Amino acid sequence: MRWVTAGAIAAYAALVLAACGGDQSAGGPVKLQFWAYNEPSGSFRSAAESCTKDSGGRYEISFQPLANDADTQRQSLVRRLAAEDSSIDIMSMDVVWTAEFAEAGWAAQWPDDLARQIKDESLAGPYETATYQDKLYAAPANSNTQLLWYRKSLVQGEPPETWDELIDTAAKMDKAGRIEIQGAAYEGMTVWFNSLVESAGGKILKGPQEADPGPSWTRAANIIAKLANSQAADPSLSSQKEDQNRIAFEAGDAAFQVNYPFIYPSAADVSEKFQNDIGWAPYPAVEKGKPSKAPIGGFNFGVGAFSKNKDEAFAATQCLRNEKNQKVAAAEGGLPPTIAKVYEDETFREDYPFADLIRKQIENGAVRPQTPAYADLSLAVATTLSPPGRIEGEEAREELEDKIEKALKSEGLL
Repeated sequence: MRWVTAGAIAAYAALVLAACGGDQSAGGPVKLQFWAYNEPSGSFRSAAESCTKDSGGRYEISFQPLANDADTQRQSLVRRLAAEDSSIDIMSMDVVWTAEFAEAGWAAQWPDDLARQIKDESLAGPYETATYQDKLYAAPANSNTQLLWYRKSLVQGEPPETWDELIDTAAKMDKAGRIEIQGAAYEGMTVWFNSLVESAGGKILKGPQEADPGPSWTRAANIIAKLANSQAADPSLSSQKEDQNRIAFEAGDAAFQVNYPFIYPSAADVSEKFQNDIGWAPYPAVEKGKPSKAPIGGFNFGVGAFSKNKDEAFAATQCLRNEKNQKVAAAEGGLPPTIAKVYEDETFREDYPFADLIRKQIENGAVRPQTPAYADLSLAVATTLSPPGRIEGEEAREELEDKIEKALKSEGLL
């Protein structure tokens, strides 16, 4: 179990005291601090600048970049929030942090009128990731989902529809017969397992603190083991994350990759010919004829519970995730929008040729378990299934059940 001690909180509070607070006693625009993932294309930073200009002098948003690694982002925010740091006016929150931050009292609940507005304009899947116990604690800023990407010049006919078909097809190929996917012991492994479980008709949890083991767990573990032990597996599967998958695919080592849309704008940097050779298909199903439940990722923007400028922070957050800024994030950073109306925009559809498939998947995707102990649960799943193929069948289900039940008994805090 991880704890933040009272002494550590007091010491940290003293260190950040100078940064705390953003209220304006001398007039002028309210100073807001936006603590966010340093999105590589710069779309979050540019949104802060654009919203400052559009506010008409009501507020000024200062962008405070967090690390690119999600775990480090979370640690930075948790330490400040545990010290009741009022400098966190707005924060980018990974979709899996909602329950933890809400339960701990770190994220402000959205007022009912604003929550209704956010719900009306957002796709159902991303909106669900921003809620906890039917209350809204963040505004869906961008989503993410994985597609099956493939080289059209290497794959004959229609792409595979199920995981079994995908693995069997790749294993029989004479050239580039690999499937790139995330197999390292980190969040990506949990994402994969959760989507397999839900695609098989099950759930990891039946409530915030109760595991839901069953045949779907066994089926999911068996698919991971089948790929890991096949010729279709990358030799580096056990250490691979999203960007390693992209690089291997671009190098021509693999005909298939299961990954997020960021790989598509990146392909243009290789060559226009290479990008035009990339095809896409739905996330693979577990059973033929039954739709898959693809991953839902992305970031939501929350208002810090200790901010002294919540009214301005809520207004600024609405601007940061508006249609204009979501279009920029999609075009420049490959981040799928959460606002339904954006998917109807013709310019957006030209930049995002797979828009309809993305929208379909994130509307009905596999939301990861909503529990305050998610960080511990995810670690339990990822480490139990690592390296991929280590365990399968009933052994995998039993070990996962034991580890997940232990994880749920923790507080999910640093």
